[in-house]
Amino acid sequence: MAASRTTEKREEIIFMGLGLILWLFLATPALAHDPGLSNVDVKLESNRLTALLVYNYVDIEGAVMVDKDMDRTITSEEFNAAKSQLEELARNAIIVNVDGAVVPPSEAQVRIAKAEDGRDTAYFSLTYPGSPSSSLSIKSNLMDKLSRGHREYFKLTNGAGNTIAERLLDANNTTAEVAAGELSAALGRWHTFKQFLILGLEHILLGFDHLCFLLALLLVAATLGSVVKIVTSFTIAHSITLALAAFDKVTLSPSIVEPMIAVSIVYIGLENIWRKGKDIEGRWLLTFAFGLIHGFGFAGVLKELNIGAGGSGIAVPLVSFNIGVELGQLAIALLVWPIIWKLRQQPRFASSLVPVCSLLVAIAGGYWLIQRTLFP
Repeated sequence: MAASRTTEKREEIIFMGLGLILWLFLATPALAHDPGLSNVDVKLESNRLTALLVYNYVDIEGAVMVDKDMDRTITSEEFNAAKSQLEELARNAIIVNVDGAVVPPSEAQVRIAKAEDGRDTAYFSLTYPGSPSSSLSIKSNLMDKLSRGHREYFKLTNGAGNTIAERLLDANNTTAEVAAGELSAALGRWHTFKQFLILGLEHILLGFDHLCFLLALLLVAATLGSVVKIVTSFTIAHSITLALAAFDKVTLSPSIVEPMIAVSIVYIGLENIWRKGKDIEGRWLLTFAFGLIHGFGFAGVLKELNIGAGGSGIAVPLVSFNIGVELGQLAIALLVWPIIWKLRQQPRFASSLVPVCSLLVAIAGGYWLIQRTLFP
């Protein structure tokens, strides 16, 4: 009798521990997206350098407050009042070093306009006299004013639009250096591969909406075969749409994609409940269908960084980012499913823990759905 009570107590502790972990995981829905993404496109011309810097307005409003009345609408009067501050911010946004000498911009233009996803976006256009003959260094000078974890994609092209170098900058790596020679170019490609691999890992590990979807699927996977089918179908599906969207073959607005991702989470959570936690035959097909939608969500990261603009420089970021995403979700599956498999041996798992966890997943999906439709 005492041994039975001890076993029951152990089961309760395990259930409560797993439930607490899931609850803490779901209690951070605001982290369903990256902390900040921007891009710097530098073009080499015969006697000058031109740079286009693109920032989401909310990322720079801590440095220059344009929307004074905070009504999410920037009027021409508000823009004109802040224009001189924006121009000053633009002039100091990057530090350009040509052949060992710092070159100040000869011209700076600023504007704020709606991007494709409907968000206010700041565009800084800068011109620098001269052209490098031996070395070029671009330092991002705004990282300390941007949110922690912000990423900035740097791309250097020539007059023909061909990509010479690309880097992914962050607070610990603020400078892109480009030297003459093929070795430097090769090292640049490896650096780009590594940085986008890390970005892919971080995107899936901090993308709580995508992880919610994956964990809800794993909750009812009774066999290793089911797990393999689910993970494989999800991987193939989102890889397809990630590539199609990145190459501009198929485009869906984030205003459609993001709510649909939330819908997929709600549906899977509720299906787990009405199926009473049982392994669902053929669920990999549904996973494939929803995976296509999630792929468009992954592609939004590359789109936000303006990668592939002009049809160049997309292969390395696309492949490495996707590998990072796959490694991240594989690590989660390898970590979580053995725990779930062990718990499935307990009689109360399907009747108690699966419905509770699935309900929390559905609630989180509902939160994101409301957030993305009513408060975009």
